[in-house]
Amino acid sequence: MNEEYIRKRITELRIQKGISEYRMSIDLGHSKSYVQSISSGRALPSMSEFLIICEYFGITPIEFFNSEKKELLKIKELHNEAEGLEPCDLDLLISLAKRLRKDNT
Repeated sequence: MNEEYIRKRITELRIQKGISEYRMSIDLGHSKSYVQSISSGRALPSMSEFLIICEYFGITPIEFFNSEKKELLKIKELHNEAEGLEPCDLDLLISLAKRLRKDNT
């Protein structure tokens, strides 16, 4: 892991979330060019700011560094939506996921 990985990962997650550098900068309470300065290599977030960025994406630091899950934010969104479902609906969702996975292999 290096600085370039952190920059690329923030960009990847931001794109997955569908937000601009400007919007993310404002959402984090910084100047409009804050995220762009990270992406371009002019700056890196501090440790406390890194934790805030993870919270912004709704992920843990471990998940941030696990880039094997390409659609991490969508998986997290599905998980959050599934938490409120009744057991019978969870069973349906699981069946659907298994069917979709089988169809894609």
